[in-house]
Amino acid sequence: MSNKNTYTAIMAGGAGTRFWPSSTENTPKQFLDIMGMGKSLLRLTYERFLKLCPTENIFIVSNEKYRSLIKEQIPELTDDQIIGEPSRNNTAPCVAYTAFKAFKVNPYANLVVAPSDHLIINEDDFINYIQKGLNFTENNDAIATLGLKPTRPATGYGYIKYGETKGDGINALEEFTEKPDMETAQSFMNSGEYLWNSGIFLFRAKHILDEFEKNANEIYTILSQGAEVYNTPDESAFINKFYPTTPNISIDYAIMEKTKNAVTIPADLNWSDLGTWTSLFEIAAKDEDENVSQGNIILNDCKNSFVRVPDDQVAVIKGLDDYIVVNENNVLLIYPKPEEQAIKAVRASVKDQFGEQFI
Repeated sequence: MSNKNTYTAIMAGGAGTRFWPSSTENTPKQFLDIMGMGKSLLRLTYERFLKLCPTENIFIVSNEKYRSLIKEQIPELTDDQIIGEPSRNNTAPCVAYTAFKAFKVNPYANLVVAPSDHLIINEDDFINYIQKGLNFTENNDAIATLGLKPTRPATGYGYIKYGETKGDGINALEEFTEKPDMETAQSFMNSGEYLWNSGIFLFRAKHILDEFEKNANEIYTILSQGAEVYNTPDESAFINKFYPTTPNISIDYAIMEKTKNAVTIPADLNWSDLGTWTSLFEIAAKDEDENVSQGNIILNDCKNSFVRVPDDQVAVIKGLDDYIVVNENNVLLIYPKPEEQAIKAVRASVKDQFGEQFI
């Protein structure tokens, strides 16, 4: 495949609410050095995709208010390579907006759309899987998604039931279920017929726009009005006016649960989406009692817990089992690890009761 048609769009507009209180509205997790590697998750993602396409073919899609943070962390980008959304309307409008811009740049654009907060240990294997998918989408009207073997019955992921092989590591996608309940997630995992949706999608810009016209027509109708102004000085005014009027919906619900043209690339990768404290807990080094400690911490009779405190503080904790403890940004969170999906709602309650300065 000609490299000139390969583009990467890194989605970096999320608030990282499930990583609160470390992740805040002003500095969400994608801009943090969560792994202690001296680089933010966004910077690590950008460098990973340099193995696939050149800098000039990489776009960062984020909320407009993070533009300066992006420029600070990836100074190699031009202003035109930062796609600023005026509002958070979830991933479907984000993908459609990006596809309109990419199609205007190159009608043959073959895109990878990926989150900015993944940890992938073996990046060469990852790029090989992505290249297989791009080879398929270049020659077929299809949306490809990277599928990963589940390690637990998580309710925060989409699940892919995969079918017959189409050759070269590509399988038919028979069913796409977004965020099932726990009983369903357990049954999916037990069956051995399902993969986690990684949230990494591949498609030609032209094809995904056709899918939006068919399956998410309201988004298509609103954003197609700007077809002539994309990548011109008039784009910003158009987007500021019309983008906030698009439906707030994920690409999973808007397109993936409806499309008849999806395939999956089953991938065997050491991967984490770093979406929650438990996902970080799972990959971090643990003590003899299966605890993860970040900071100056003494744990007595604690098991299976994650504890994180600032370097200028000391924590002494006794008797916790399967808990998350995070003290950061003037907030102390102590929460049962199995109930971590509720942290997003807890954050909203803190905002309502005590103000935006704590989120």
